[in-house]
Amino acid sequence: MQDVRDEIRALVEALPPGDELEARHRAETLAWLAGTDDIFRREKPRTPSPHLVAYFLLRDEADGAVLLVDHRKAGMWLPSGGHVEPGEHPAQTVRREVVEELGVPAVFASGFGERPAFLTVTETVGPPEHRHTDVSLWYVLSGSRDQRLVPDPGEFRGVRWWTPREVADAMPATVEPHLGRMLAKLTSA
Repeated sequence: MQDVRDEIRALVEALPPGDELEARHRAETLAWLAGTDDIFRREKPRTPSPHLVAYFLLRDEADGAVLLVDHRKAGMWLPSGGHVEPGEHPAQTVRREVVEELGVPAVFASGFGERPAFLTVTETVGPPEHRHTDVSLWYVLSGSRDQRLVPDPGEFRGVRWWTPREVADAMPATVEPHLGRMLAKLTSA
């Protein structure tokens, strides 16, 4: 399992921050990784806190639209993703979760491949006894508005494609708080 933790550390070290907040999150994550071997969630919903998450944005390159899910527990529109299982590489989490949550195979976007494009450290929402900190590696997958999806109704109230303009115009409490920054980083890449 140490090899996987070393690979995760290397992924974070190689990730160029897109802004000052991502630079702080990267430094915080590297300090966390250097100070603990306990980075994978072992007990739902929060043990240990923080723990590692892999998000993925299914992105239609034709117009830059991204698929977001109306997540039942979070109560907002988010990218799909999930907790990284003990000993699992985050890219493998993406492969597993995209099939479980959307019913399609992972096609990693060219330019990023199986490397994360963005990093966030976020306090989750919900009852105080469930709140914890997610260290999230964001991956980009190639997708199309035309592809057939099979969303998980147990996790999502709905799914839809959002253009970058729609994300920017959304009420802040309704979408993942770092999503606009991630889209800005993609645009500048």
